[in-house]
Amino acid sequence: MRVLVTGNMGYVGPVLVRFLRSHRPDAEILGYDAGFFGHSLTGPGFLPEALIDRQFYGDIRDLPAELLEGVDAVVHLAAVSNDPMGNKFEQVTEDVNQSASVRLAELAAAAGVRNFVFASSCSMYGYAEGGARKEEDPTNPLTAYARSKIGTEKALQTSDLGQMVVTSLRFATACGMSDRLRLDLVLNDFVACAVTSGEITVLSDGSPWRPLIDVEDMARAINWAIVRSSDNGGAFLAVNAGRDEGNYQVKQLAETVAALVPGTKVSINTSAPPDKRSYKVDFALFKQLAPKAIPQVSLSTSIERLRDGLVGMGFADPDFRNSPYMRLRTLEAHIASGRLGMNLRWLRKFGS
Repeated sequence: MRVLVTGNMGYVGPVLVRFLRSHRPDAEILGYDAGFFGHSLTGPGFLPEALIDRQFYGDIRDLPAELLEGVDAVVHLAAVSNDPMGNKFEQVTEDVNQSASVRLAELAAAAGVRNFVFASSCSMYGYAEGGARKEEDPTNPLTAYARSKIGTEKALQTSDLGQMVVTSLRFATACGMSDRLRLDLVLNDFVACAVTSGEITVLSDGSPWRPLIDVEDMARAINWAIVRSSDNGGAFLAVNAGRDEGNYQVKQLAETVAALVPGTKVSINTSAPPDKRSYKVDFALFKQLAPKAIPQVSLSTSIERLRDGLVGMGFADPDFRNSPYMRLRTLEAHIASGRLGMNLRWLRKFGS
């Protein structure tokens, strides 16, 4: 089996590749990445891409059609990957997350790829009052990032992609340790605060809901999706990927982190205005279609892995929100040094 993973040098990619290597040892894995965050390693004793058969570098907007020849499954992770980056690079977010994603799917279908897996997001539910959101419920995107995920899903559903089976995994909020850790995610941020300063400051009143999924469980879901058949969910499937028990209020997350990092204090701004990014998600469909792929990593295990990973790498920067482990800060550093343009393309002159 030949699998192409785009954006493999980000946060999820290293964990996914290790998972695939473990569960599909005979698979041929190809990676395609722009390399923005390749240097942002967090603790491994070797380059994660050593587990990949062939690594290619390039902009996802320019992925060559010939790279898809003989590929059985595409896992499309490449994206402008969070709200702060989407807010700063709104047009690029649409170009990369939506237009390039649809182009990639069309090229994959033309090349005879059997399965296409799109990393979507539950963030498209935005602000959702009432019960947990199901796949057929209305979306309420609050950011360019969320809008790009919705736009891509709609295009994938309506495009003529032949016999290719398309799975759009609407992931809960990612968390957990990785060889390229991101600290611009709510649980990861809280653990970093606890480890570096012994204090977690919750800027909201702590009431917003967030569904969480560990990166290992994201890999588990992808491993299912790369071989999903059309008789299990249809030729196109958009499904919430997570578990019902993974819905937490932000204050619950902070308190659980404090309990697992002794000496940590939690400060909650009870007078803060309501945070509009609040949603619970229903994961019943995913449990029904993929019973062997439902998340297995508990919240406490995710926290312990993050805690031990940060301590093990000697991480002690209380100003980590300005560190390379914040994806927007890394892009800004590339731009400031003249390596990257505002269109998020490498500038050829910087290597001359």
